[in-house]
Amino acid sequence: MRILLVDDEVELADPLKAVLTREGYGVDVAYDGVSGSQLAAIGDYDLLILDWMLPQMSGLEICQQLRSQGIATPVLFLTAKDTLDDRVQGLDAGADDYLVKPFELRELLARVRALLRRSATLESVSTIQRLRVGDLELDCDNQVAYRHGRTIDLSEKESQLLAYFMRHPGQLLTHTQIHQHLWSEDEQPSSNVLAALIRLLRRKIEAAGESQLIHTVYGKGYRFGET
Repeated sequence: MRILLVDDEVELADPLKAVLTREGYGVDVAYDGVSGSQLAAIGDYDLLILDWMLPQMSGLEICQQLRSQGIATPVLFLTAKDTLDDRVQGLDAGADDYLVKPFELRELLARVRALLRRSATLESVSTIQRLRVGDLELDCDNQVAYRHGRTIDLSEKESQLLAYFMRHPGQLLTHTQIHQHLWSEDEQPSSNVLAALIRLLRRKIEAAGESQLIHTVYGKGYRFGET
């Protein structure tokens, strides 16, 4: 299980990372809101632990942004804000749980376990995972996309790439980020493999008369969505 911890209090974040690591979790840490938002959007995390008050971008804004993008990763807020209105605001933003500082470590670990169990249960009972951006829909489990009444059969890598794009609409995804998502460290695809995969996917999802969805950002990567 992978956890992202976003907290600008180094004296809290670093010891907490050590404790979670000893519990067997893989833990990444960010110390400001912008870095945390970027990691949360591109990382494959099972749980996000967010401080509310952060430099550059608040934990509340991170949570709202992720939910607006359709990212349903469980979120646990850690915050000194303890009024009822604060709790309601956090939950309305899409948080799954809320823990007020200072807190007991045992309670934090119990809440982490509960959220991870809940997430695993929801995944196990889910039947078909579907993503939708504009007029394009993707059935992830069956590697089939639908657009304007067309059924589009996809290879495994095409489906993985399209799902990655659709989970991050409008966001610049660099060549490095896409490579890291699609291929493990043991795999060494040649430099033109990604370009060829993009070309094949474009042919399938962008038929004549249909709007372009995959946009090249020259020298950097790609952005997905209707302009």
